[in-house]
Amino acid sequence: MKYVVTGGAGHISKPLTLQLLKAGHLVTVIGRSEANLKDVVDAGATAAIGSVEDVEFLNATFTGANAVYTMVPPNFGATDWKGYIEQVGKNYAAAIKAAEVKYVVNLSSIGAHLYDGCGPVSGIHRAELALNSLTNVTIKHLRPAFFYQNLLANVGLIKQAGIMGGNYGGEGKTFVIVDPTDIAAVAAEELLDLSFTGHSIRYIASDELSTTDIAKTIGDAIGKPGLPWVVFTDDQSLQGMLGAGLPKEIATNYVEMGHALSSGLMTEDYWKHRPETFGKVKMADFAKVFAAIYNSDAQPAGH
Repeated sequence: MKYVVTGGAGHISKPLTLQLLKAGHLVTVIGRSEANLKDVVDAGATAAIGSVEDVEFLNATFTGANAVYTMVPPNFGATDWKGYIEQVGKNYAAAIKAAEVKYVVNLSSIGAHLYDGCGPVSGIHRAELALNSLTNVTIKHLRPAFFYQNLLANVGLIKQAGIMGGNYGGEGKTFVIVDPTDIAAVAAEELLDLSFTGHSIRYIASDELSTTDIAKTIGDAIGKPGLPWVVFTDDQSLQGMLGAGLPKEIATNYVEMGHALSSGLMTEDYWKHRPETFGKVKMADFAKVFAAIYNSDAQPAGH
C-alpha cells in the first residue's frame, strides 16, 4: 500500500508515519523542509517538499496513493484563520479528486460539528464540508479532544503568577483531553484497516477530568502542590494573549474557542458519540513531560 501523510514530522504525523513504515508500507510525507523530515526519511519515508496551499503540488504528490492522511498545518500569520483552514480543506478536496484517491483519514477536532463559534475549529468544520463534497471517496474524520500540549502555554503563567488558567474549565466541569501519540495510533489503525465506509467521524480522547484536577496533577509534578486553575473572563484571556505577543486574529479565535469549551457547545456532540476506549497516555503521564519542560530552559511553543 502507498500512503501520503501531510503534517511533516509533527506530533501526530511522525509517529503515524513510523507506524505505517513498520507495517511494511510505502509512505510519502509532505513537509515544508527536508531538515524537518530527516527522522522519517531515515526511517524509510519519501519526502515531498512543498506547500498545502499549492494544489498542483498536492495533485502530483497524491497521485498513486491508496490513502492519504490530511491535516491543516498551523498558520499564525493568517489574517483570516478560519478562511485559511477552509481553503486548505478545499485544496485537499481538489487534489484528492484529481488524483482519484479512494480513502482519506482527516484530522478534524472536537467541536467540528459547528459551522461557527469555535474559533479555528470552525475552519476545520468547513474543511470537513469541503472533503465531504467528494463522491466515491471514503472519509474518516478524526475528532480529537483538547491536546495536552496546549497546556504548555501555562508555563509562563505558573512561573509569573503561580496559577494555571483559561477562559474555560472550572470546578465540577469535566474536561476532555488527548495526547497526539494516541491520535496517531487511531489514525494508523484506520489507515491500515481501511474498513470505514462513507463519510464518518471518530472521537478520540486520552483522559477526562476537571481543570482543577489538571492543575493539581501538574502542580504535584513540578513541586507546587495545590496549584490552582483560575477561570478568566473572555476579555482577560484576550488581553493576556495579546500581551504575550499573539496576533489579534489568532488570539480572538482562541478566545472564541475557549468560550465554546466553557459553554459546553464545543463538546456537546462528543458526549453523544463518546469513544468506547481511551488512549494510553493519562494526565499523570503528561504531567512528567510538562515538568521536564517547566524545569528546563526551553520555552514551549504555546497554543
